[in-house]
Amino acid sequence: MKSADNAVSDVATATKKFFKRVLPIMLVMLVCNQLNRSNIGYAQDHLQADVGIGAAAYGFGAGLFFIAYAIFELPSNVMMEKYGAKVWLTRIMISWGIVSFLMSFVQNETMFYVLRFLLGAAEAGFFPAVIFYFARWVPAGQRGKATAIFIAGSSIAAAISGPIAGMLLSLHGALGLRGWQWLFGFEGALSVVVGMAVFFVLDARIKDAKWLSPAEKGALSRAISDEDAQHTTAGGAKINRWKMLLNPQILLLCGIYFSVQLSIYANTFWLPSIIKQIPGTTDLTVGFLSSIPWVCAVFAMYFAAKLQDKAKSKRPLLVVALLVAAVGTFAAAIASPVMALVFLAIAAMGFKSASPLFWTIPQSGLHPMILAPAIASINSLGNLGGFVAPFGFGIIKEQTGSVIPGLFALAAASTIAAGLVYFLKERRTDGAPGQVEEAAAQEPVGSRA
Repeated sequence: MKSADNAVSDVATATKKFFKRVLPIMLVMLVCNQLNRSNIGYAQDHLQADVGIGAAAYGFGAGLFFIAYAIFELPSNVMMEKYGAKVWLTRIMISWGIVSFLMSFVQNETMFYVLRFLLGAAEAGFFPAVIFYFARWVPAGQRGKATAIFIAGSSIAAAISGPIAGMLLSLHGALGLRGWQWLFGFEGALSVVVGMAVFFVLDARIKDAKWLSPAEKGALSRAISDEDAQHTTAGGAKINRWKMLLNPQILLLCGIYFSVQLSIYANTFWLPSIIKQIPGTTDLTVGFLSSIPWVCAVFAMYFAAKLQDKAKSKRPLLVVALLVAAVGTFAAAIASPVMALVFLAIAAMGFKSASPLFWTIPQSGLHPMILAPAIASINSLGNLGGFVAPFGFGIIKEQTGSVIPGLFALAAASTIAAGLVYFLKERRTDGAPGQVEEAAAQEPVGSRA
């Protein structure tokens, strides 16, 4: 009994060390990722004035990123499993930094499209690789917390990206460069530097972690292995990865995540444009005002994570988050520019909280053998919302001069997604350990050949 107690204590201590040492590294990487992914939202008007990229072309280029992301995400995760998280995450960061830096030299629509496609290809696999990394390091009971903190980092990045973009754009004329060139050049170079540093500070496997004691390494490794064994399918059936990709539950998860991504990236790429409708705004004030919805989202995600830890089922919380997003977006469509910002802040509290709540559902029920490809599939197909939203908004704005019809569509999508949540199968956490694992083994998502 004493030995078992020591093992539990060692796992808890090792997990705390992971949260203190590794999670901050992941958050810095995510901040860089979001900065480089979304900076074109602040450069939109400048690209139109200097390069001739109109609203429809901007929307298409913004969305083209996600087409490449979807195409290359599964191959990227295969390579990650082959070379390990340390090497592959470093490669991802450095490559996206280089492409983002090259954006400072864009001269026409074609070059804009090519670089946005290459940026998506470079970033492909980043998020699933991190989630899979958590599954290899963090016990199941703490993965929801780790994922929530990590995803909250995207809101922190979005909150600081506006002020940073505003300040970099204000450097217009310094060293003979335009403001948008400073924006792309600085944030791209930052990712390259951070990517190089990650190679020296990130450990690929538990046994490589010098910051864990031998007892902590052994206890944590056994805990992860035991959880993997408990997920083994009944009768020892083998996993058919291709059939997994067509599983109705996986496709349902893709559809819900598609809706979440619609809202996230419509706001990411068009929020600055909406805020510019407020009289008297400048690049700097737009940057700071753009941070308001994301700051609100950080607080909402914190409280959602608190509720999530206590909830037996995550589905009701996810439904509430999606409905808050729908109501906030609908209200923003019919409000004045100033009130639209207030309602978009409410919407952001909903759709950003929905993301970590969503990921706890597939993370808890998927077999370890299909975890990485399943998450990659959900993320890839769901991320196509990142193409549809900015491209659709671009066409709508070019045809009507307004993005209001797009906001109505977002509200409808979030409402539909809230209804779809109740068709999800979820492994509840209210039974005894043996009962929970038995239920999971009986109906693992997409696990039988």
